[in-house]
Amino acid sequence: MAEVKLEGVSKVYDGKVQAVRDVNVFIKDKEFVVLVGPSGCGKSTVLRMIAGLEEITQGTISIDGRVVNEVPPKDRDIAMVFQNYALYPHMTVYDNLAFGLKLRKYNKQEIDQRVQQAAKILGIDVYLDRKPKALSGGQRQRVALGRAIVRQPKVFLFDEPLSNLDANLRVQMRTEISRLHHRLQTTMIYVTHDQIEAMSMGDRIVVMKDGVVHQIDSPLNIYHHPVNRFVAGFIGSPTMNFMDGRVSVNGTHRFAQDGSEFAFDVPKSFEPSIRATGTSRVTLGIRPEHIYAQPPAGVDTMSTFTAQIEVVEPVGNEVFVYFSTGIDNHYVARFATDNPPEVGKPFTLLLDTSKIHFFDNETEKTLTPS
Repeated sequence: MAEVKLEGVSKVYDGKVQAVRDVNVFIKDKEFVVLVGPSGCGKSTVLRMIAGLEEITQGTISIDGRVVNEVPPKDRDIAMVFQNYALYPHMTVYDNLAFGLKLRKYNKQEIDQRVQQAAKILGIDVYLDRKPKALSGGQRQRVALGRAIVRQPKVFLFDEPLSNLDANLRVQMRTEISRLHHRLQTTMIYVTHDQIEAMSMGDRIVVMKDGVVHQIDSPLNIYHHPVNRFVAGFIGSPTMNFMDGRVSVNGTHRFAQDGSEFAFDVPKSFEPSIRATGTSRVTLGIRPEHIYAQPPAGVDTMSTFTAQIEVVEPVGNEVFVYFSTGIDNHYVARFATDNPPEVGKPFTLLLDTSKIHFFDNETEKTLTPS
């Protein structure tokens, strides 16, 4: 059982710079967990502490039920794939794959069996006699993956392994890694700043900012039920729209956006949580796909507002429409490609009030009923 448990893990540099603060994560056996967040949020530091490449200031890390705080990296039974391929340029692909096993004194037959098996899994068995300079970027990344696979570790650690690849190759390689996880059935921990990678690959996502874990959940739960404004804005592309305003009580709770005439009755399910804040100031969140040009069939929870169309951006099977509702109020909607609105003209849009989120203006925590 290759469970990984982080309990109260913190990292402080030079006695004053807190890179990671009180991280508590339990990763189940055979689970694929993605650590995601903006640059500098501490996700790579967490991964390096699991690997033993960074000392832990506080807390404990356990792998397979054993506390590994003082265990050197080579004895943790983990394998790590880095952002740069870190291949030996003077060695063939075969020797790159076999090198770590030779250092651990495996016999030649065992080494050859593991290398051939890993190469076949990754589709690089025809390149075993080549040197890295004769390979493409994607092939080199496969060799780096293969070097981890031949170790047959309890846990795989990935530190932004696809960052140096072009867009098409990144899509291909993340599919390869997901397929590899299903085939090997091994615990994998993956670090990325790309929320598309996180959403498409992880069984669960750990969202971090400023060294703190903000939410741990499945990709869809995080997308539909973010715990605060940061998570709501970070997960999703294009990002969630945010509208500052206030809720007034005149028989019913009614939201009015700052700087525009846009207003609508707040669904009753929000009323208890909004009352509990003790203030009328809130932030409305709405995802681009929940703003419409025409009311969808069977949906009767629509509120209309007039917007000024600023940019229409075709991206294939859909169109991103950027619009404003007043000075400094700029938003985006996601439409089908049929009859997009005209730039520079006022246009009536519809917002699905059953899909809205509200956030406390001060704490930025969600006010959306669970």
